[in-house]
Amino acid sequence: MRSGWTRDAALAQMRRLRRGAVGGLRAGLDFLVPPLCPLCRTPVSCQGLLCSACFGRIGFVSAPLCACCGVPFSAAVAGDHCPGCAERRPAFTTARAALRYDAQSRRLILPLKHADRLEFAPVLGAMMLRAGAALLPRADLLVPVPLHRRRLFHRRYNQASVLALWLGRHAKRPVVADGLVRVRETAPLDEKTAEARAAEVQDAFAVRPNRLRRIAGARVLLIDDVMTSGATAEQCARTLLRAGAASVDVLVAARVPDPRLS
Repeated sequence: MRSGWTRDAALAQMRRLRRGAVGGLRAGLDFLVPPLCPLCRTPVSCQGLLCSACFGRIGFVSAPLCACCGVPFSAAVAGDHCPGCAERRPAFTTARAALRYDAQSRRLILPLKHADRLEFAPVLGAMMLRAGAALLPRADLLVPVPLHRRRLFHRRYNQASVLALWLGRHAKRPVVADGLVRVRETAPLDEKTAEARAAEVQDAFAVRPNRLRRIAGARVLLIDDVMTSGATAEQCARTLLRAGAASVDVLVAARVPDPRLS
């Protein structure tokens, strides 16, 4: 009994020392490199925070929204589901987004995606952590939407993987960063209609063979930066379910609102 108490006390003391060391290191870094808002460079209290002015311009996704795909809509839309999900449920169970995809959220997402600004990942990750509060606890695995190997070579990293790894570390959930592969290169989806998007990503994904055992029977949370029509999430979810996943939820940094539902 005595040795057990001593061991527990020693572990608690080690945790306190570790927290103190991390806190001291962070304070030292803040002294050498004062924390600034990543958007406007205004001084803030700690690294990774937006200043109050930039934070006030953020358009968070909030109710009312579709209970299934998470797209925001006006109070005039009847029921808990958007017309698309009411007509045909997607392969994934639930999708949630932290932000509306607008001019302000693009200032956070596009630098991470295209300009090597990895310091935006914790900012977006913290917002996704809150938006995914109901999804993360029930997830067995986090799996990012993959880039094609040619695009990954030029970009050098997958922004969805960066976000997934941040979320996994802070939500204490395992991440299978290479669980999905994009088996063929797809054209940019930005200017395409919903139907064209679905056709473009048809059969574009596969589960990596050496990850099949991890996926089988798992409740998977798919991670991406932006969700527009949901075509990519739908194809990834179908691929994971065919590989034996028990269920698939989706968590993204930003969701493009449907103008028909505003």
